[in-house]
Amino acid sequence: MFDALADRLESAWKKLRGQDKISQANIQEALREVRRALLEADVNLQVVKDFISEVEAKAQGAEVISGVRPDQQFIKIVYDELVQVMGEENVPLVETEQKPTIVLMAGLQGTGKTTATAKLALHLRKLERSCLLVATDVYRPAAIDQLITLGKQINVPVFELGSDADPVEIARQGVERAKAEGVNTVIIDTAGRLQIDEDMMAELAQIKETVQPHETLLVVDSMTGQEAANLTRTFHEQIGITGAILTKLDGDSRGGAALSVRQISGAPIKFVGVGEKVEALQPFYPDRMASRILGMGDVLTLVEKAQEEIDLADAEKMQEKILSAKFDFTDFLKQLRLLKNMGSLGGILKLIPGMGKLSDDQLKQGETQLKRCEAMINSMTKQERQDPDLLASSPSRRRRVAKGSGYKEADVSKLVSDFQKMRSLMQQMGKGNFPGMPGMFGGGGMGNAYAGGRPAAPGWRGYNGGGGAKKKKPKDKKKKGFGNL
Repeated sequence: MFDALADRLESAWKKLRGQDKISQANIQEALREVRRALLEADVNLQVVKDFISEVEAKAQGAEVISGVRPDQQFIKIVYDELVQVMGEENVPLVETEQKPTIVLMAGLQGTGKTTATAKLALHLRKLERSCLLVATDVYRPAAIDQLITLGKQINVPVFELGSDADPVEIARQGVERAKAEGVNTVIIDTAGRLQIDEDMMAELAQIKETVQPHETLLVVDSMTGQEAANLTRTFHEQIGITGAILTKLDGDSRGGAALSVRQISGAPIKFVGVGEKVEALQPFYPDRMASRILGMGDVLTLVEKAQEEIDLADAEKMQEKILSAKFDFTDFLKQLRLLKNMGSLGGILKLIPGMGKLSDDQLKQGETQLKRCEAMINSMTKQERQDPDLLASSPSRRRRVAKGSGYKEADVSKLVSDFQKMRSLMQQMGKGNFPGMPGMFGGGGMGNAYAGGRPAAPGWRGYNGGGGAKKKKPKDKKKKGFGNL
């Protein structure tokens, strides 16, 4: 997501490095790079023109701040403009006082509308809002069955009257059922078409007039680039929408849709789909997305993902174990599984500032290392997991673990050795000491699973003997309920 755009923008910053200030002359080359970057990302041409014009005006009018390099100042200006273009702030889903809140889902066929309907219901469930899904797509084969299956998966009921019923009547009765059962939010999945046609629009308009939804969300495939923005505008003009959901943003998306939809259609992006799993729906925050585009990571989203999975009481116990060097293989395995629940390793790492440049090969190496660790730990006895020293002092135990996991004894020895070094490091960090630990992060051991088999990114160098890296205080390293990941 946005990798090509981020690379292009980075080359723009390089044009200004070494300059002592921003001027009319030296900014032109950087602006050309930004223009190319946005056009290659399939951003709408008019949006690009307006964007470049605004950035140029703000850059030339910017006051020089002492201690801030021109390239850094230019990045800040581009960041602010990206946020502006994408809508400035998150626009949450409406929740009405009189229940139920009615959400109408619209979109073309193949955009992931039915899946997005279930994802939205799960998101609302996490906010403790009860939901009812209504299946009105009577045209696409198995569309109703798909929604029923997804509903069972997330434990949300589905209202349907079969494929022979009238979609407008299904929607009306679905809303009545939600009212009768005191449901907080009813989400209506409508039929899609391969392209916009009069029949689809007429049916959608009739459903909307009948149920009077509080939200009409258009589900748009972000892979279509600036076409997504034009589609959103067309639906908005003909039907009237309150927002959009961008799907498939985790795929080979060049980012044009995210940067064009708000400006072209006037409708805010409310959610983005970032994976196939039903949990992979995130509220859209323009500032966080701008940070990702510029390769700065997205720590807030990372923390929110962690908070969804972490029990604070467990986190405090884990922190005590880490600081007292009682952290064992059972705890480590628990953390690995927690990481899996948060999403793919690549998706998590790209939210961390400085880690966005990891290649696919490096991420695959990291995934492989994590699987190796898990396989070897699963081959240990309960006693060995709780007391890693047993393995350190017993070659026969290491050979048994190696045989059981399908790896070599040397691999098990390396795992145990790295684990003991990590425990020692964590204990010393808890006391305020930050020694360099060669081989831990980026040196081929367990830390390698997190650094993707390469020297760790800037900001992590203080933990691999990186030479001259600034040391951080313990309170900067740890966040309650999150720092032990």
